[in-house]
Parts: sequence; structure tokens; C-alpha cells
Amino acid sequence: MPSENQGTVYGNLHAYKMYTRPTCQRLFGSYSFRKKPGTKHQENVQRMLEILALNGTLTTWGMAKTHLDNSSGIRTKEKEYRRLLLGRMARGKHTIGLLEVGIIVKDGKSYAKAPADQYRLSLHGILYCLDVLDLSDKQIDTMAEKYEKVLPLVFGKWKYLKDNIGNEVYRLKNLAGGLFMDNIQISKISNFPVYELMTYLNVKYQNNFEQINEEDLANQISFWFYTNLLVPTKFRASGKKSSLEIKPWKNIFQQDQQLKKWYYDFVNEGIKFYNSRFSKLKKLENM
Repeated sequence: MPSENQGTVYGNLHAYKMYTRPTCQRLFGSYSFRKKPGTKHQENVQRMLEILALNGTLTTWGMAKTHLDNSSGIRTKEKEYRRLLLGRMARGKHTIGLLEVGIIVKDGKSYAKAPADQYRLSLHGILYCLDVLDLSDKQIDTMAEKYEKVLPLVFGKWKYLKDNIGNEVYRLKNLAGGLFMDNIQISKISNFPVYELMTYLNVKYQNNFEQINEEDLANQISFWFYTNLLVPTKFRASGKKSSLEIKPWKNIFQQDQQLKKWYYDFVNEGIKFYNSRFSKLKKLENM
């Protein structure tokens, strides 16, 4: 589970899809405030998330300083950010905070002046930002740079991936939108075992719905990302084909042996899982 000093607990990708995403959309908006005005609270939250997305780890004072330059204004905005982070009671009603919902986590302390907590997006927060904030490709590139240590096998290899597969890197937005690709229909649109791998990915982390440590969730997101590259974006009457030619997909792993070992260890785990299930299925013949 996440360390206690992060100030929040969150679950696997299924938890993001079934709980975090719909909760955040209800509370903080299902579209960017720049596209269509929402409540003032939703706009304030989205602006704060955008600051963290594009700047990485900051104190509440640091967040306020990104767009204000006078001390009184910074102090006022800092108090507002604290309320957004922690939630508050107003007229007997509790307003849920961003730490509680799991899209922001604590990330150590700053000792520049007095000790102060630092904050950044959680992995769920990164996905929600990709889903709702309508970030440009350039802004997503900036977020990848700021969060490369949080999602090392995707954001940590962002430039390398863009050099190999170009704009296909932005497919991560599909996951952010709740498209897990574990529906049986996916088996009809790809020659590759995408459905089988996505189903196994669900099984692998099925016990982590309520809580998961950040490294495991980063791995789950990364397994999804590299497997999803084999899903076609266009279907041809002549048959099933990946939108990526297999050569550039294979080049990703051929040029990075560490990445190849990591991904194919996952593939081999899936093979063992299905072999085991097939053996159990065969036993029905003798019953």
C-alpha cells in the first residue's frame, strides 16, 4: 500500500475506473473548465491540478507562487489550496479533499523556510488530468518529464518512445478515459493476444482494488500501455491489423533489453496462468 506519509490510499486500475474517475468527475468536473464552465470549486480544483501536472512537486506556497507575485495574494491562495487538499466542514457538510479522494499525495517536505509538506499528483491524479484537463501534447510531454520517476517505464522513457512510435505515446489518454481493453470484443479486432494479456493484467492485480503501492500501480499502467500499442485504431476489411506496424513495436524492446525482460516476464506469467487454467479445463474430460 502507499506509504502513510503520502496522506492517501488508492487502488488499482479497476479502482480508478470504477471509483476514482467517476467520483472525480462528479466532484471536480468531467470536462475542462476551459471548454465549458462548471462550478467555481471545479475550476479551482482543475487549476490546482494543472499547476501540479506542469510543475511537479510543490508546497501550497509554491503552487500559489506559480501565478501570483504579491505576498498577500499568495497567502490567500495558499489557504484555498490547503482547503482543497484537506477538505472542510461547512454548514455541517463535509467537502471531500483531494488527498482523501486519492488524486494528490504528499511527497516529502520542503525546508526552504519553515518545514512544509510538498504535494504532487498520484498516478490516479495523472490519469484524471489526462482524462479531463484537455492538455496539449506539449503539456503532456512536460508532465511526463515532471513525473518520470513516478511512472518510470513510460514517462521515464517518453522521448525514446516518441522517437520509435511518435504520437502513439498519447494512447495513455485511452486508459485515463476508462478504456481498460479487457472486453471480449477486443479479441475480434487484433491478431495479437491483447484480450488475453489485458484479462491476465486484471487477474494479476485483482487483490489490489482497495489499496496498491505506487510501484505496482506504475507497473500495471505500464503493462497496459505496451500491450495497448497492439490494438488497432482503424479496421480494415482485409483483416485484423495493428495500427502500429509490428517492426516499430518490436524495436522498442530490441533496443532496450531491460524493458524487454520486464515486459516478457509479464507475458510469460500470462502463459503460465493460461496453461494452468487450460489444465483445469482438461480435467473436465475425466469427470
